[in-house]
Amino acid sequence: MLQLTVNGIVHQVDVEDDMPLLWVLRDEIGLNGPKYGCGVAACGACTVHVGGVAVRSCQTLVSDVDGPVMTIEGLGTPDEMHAVQAAWLEHQVAQCGYCQGGQMMQAADLLTQNPDPTDADIDEAMSGNLCRCGTYPRIRAAVKSAARSMRGA
Repeated sequence: MLQLTVNGIVHQVDVEDDMPLLWVLRDEIGLNGPKYGCGVAACGACTVHVGGVAVRSCQTLVSDVDGPVMTIEGLGTPDEMHAVQAAWLEHQVAQCGYCQGGQMMQAADLLTQNPDPTDADIDEAMSGNLCRCGTYPRIRAAVKSAARSMRGA
């Protein structure tokens, strides 16, 4: 039996140590924000934060999780969206939406590390998150808006 704290809630899960975190989140805990995209950490649809750092949950073994896990469901609160979520709505980033949870989790990680990213910083940080719909210009604009909002500008 493993204990995981996900989005501030402690969960006891009875799974094999080598189960990917993605499947624990989706199949055992019942969260569907992190998506299965490629299974090899190449698309970013499964991005979550572990211990405050963005990771690909499809390639993170549950036994390797060291710290609290946050998924897109835990990024904001029911009363207040995270600045990244608000910027995504403002810029109408999502088309099909499949990748957007992972995109937002990666963007939130970037803004934690770099509160005033350049276009190049954004492109580099977001390069591992693929969008089939090609909303990259809107993603960049939303990241910039979220950065301004988080800085109080």
